[in-house]
Amino acid sequence: MIMSGISENTAVGAGLLAGARRSKVEVSFEFFPPTTDKMAQMHWEALSRLAPLGPRFVSVTYGAGGSKRERTHELVCRIRNETTLEPAAHLTCVGADRGEIGEIADRYWEGGIRHLVALRGDPPAGQECFTSTPNGFAGSVELIEFLRKRHDFEISVGCYPEIHPEARSSLADIDYLKRKMDAGATRAITQFFFDPETYLRFVDRALAHNITIPIVPGILPVTNFAKAREFSRRCGTQVPAWLAHLFEDLDEDPATRNLVAAMVATEQCLRLQRAGVGQFHFYTLNRSDLVYSVCHTLGLRPQKSAVSN
Repeated sequence: MIMSGISENTAVGAGLLAGARRSKVEVSFEFFPPTTDKMAQMHWEALSRLAPLGPRFVSVTYGAGGSKRERTHELVCRIRNETTLEPAAHLTCVGADRGEIGEIADRYWEGGIRHLVALRGDPPAGQECFTSTPNGFAGSVELIEFLRKRHDFEISVGCYPEIHPEARSSLADIDYLKRKMDAGATRAITQFFFDPETYLRFVDRALAHNITIPIVPGILPVTNFAKAREFSRRCGTQVPAWLAHLFEDLDEDPATRNLVAAMVATEQCLRLQRAGVGQFHFYTLNRSDLVYSVCHTLGLRPQKSAVSN
């Protein structure tokens, strides 16, 4: 078959190259602490695969309660001690009072951790609404203020392009993000979304409310559509009909599902990049394959490995 006229200047090729060359890209990756030895091995393999892309930082999520909290601390410290990557530890208001949070923050500081992701946190299992711990924090603004006074942390926070499920209104939600910035937050990372215009409109609204910290889009490559739909239901993210259609009948076809997932996430990021976005935060789910392919298309190339074998 003769492929006449196919060159770097085809519509698809030109579009991909234009997106990759438009602006320099900076990325960060989010992981969750593994709960078994097998999952720990898979996590470290994913981290090792993504590390040469030179992320600005890698964050580790946090669970309320002793065991999950300790796993977060152990993983963050391992990243600090065994790699050249910059780790960021999630810290929430759930299940701990001010004294406990202060001790956790002190341990991180003493361990060389300088970046925290400060969140209110989801209600514990079995509870529908967040309830502050006695002598604890009512929300993330109080937590940020406390951490700022405790140590000179860099503090990232969360935000919701499609409004927090518990917010009274979109205006109240934006106002709360402004309060987080005023309390000392240095970066906002969005909940995942699927429509790039949703993020762009949110940034415009934030700027109109004098929110000047970077608002980094959180990107979730869809490795499992059923789980992604459940995540979306819990956090208020809209799942477009076209996305559901793309993943239809692919439950038993992982190879095709991965190709579709990579295409969707890549196109989402390229559209944002063409709109001038240069920073992306990837929710990896402790997997590297899809995230690596998207980063490659955005123009990132491996540097010297930051993880020792």
